[in-house]
Amino acid sequence: MKKPSSKIREEIARLQDQLKAAETREAERIGRLALKAGLGEIEIEEAALLSAFEDLAGRFRAGGGKSTGKKNTGGGRSAGDATAALASGTDAGGNREA
Repeated sequence: MKKPSSKIREEIARLQDQLKAAETREAERIGRLALKAGLGEIEIEEAALLSAFEDLAGRFRAGGGKSTGKKNTGGGRSAGDATAALASGTDAGGNREA
């Protein structure tokens, strides 16, 4: 039996609320980790930071960036390399955001 449109709208609204809550949890988790890594103290343009995050996401999506949760365990770039790459973005000029 087909659902009436009102039931579908209710389900969409419920799913949108679930999506918003899930995105908030994810943002808070990533934000806490970024602050732990010291990213809150780096002056960098949002575009450069977004680009660095996209690169990082690509590394993990490709399967080559499996993490053990331990710092500097060998393969790949270390946390220091990633921070250095982000810090170098401040030399790009333009408007800087704190």
